[in-house]
Amino acid sequence: MPHLIHKARAAQRRAARAASAVGPAHPLTRILLAAAAVAAAAAWETGHRVTDLHPTRRHHER
Repeated sequence: MPHLIHKARAAQRRAARAASAVGPAHPLTRILLAAAAVAAAAAWETGHRVTDLHPTRRHHER
């Protein structure tokens, strides 16, 4: 169910943008963080791993 991963990533991005815009303690940010947690839990329950939600990034070496 890749759509659950996409939903979880989108929810996380929305929460991060809200935290940047209005601060982490703002009620909107807290609601969006809760929604992101629910979306991530739904993905987890269907068998996705954390690394599916947060893929590792390759750092460029000089």
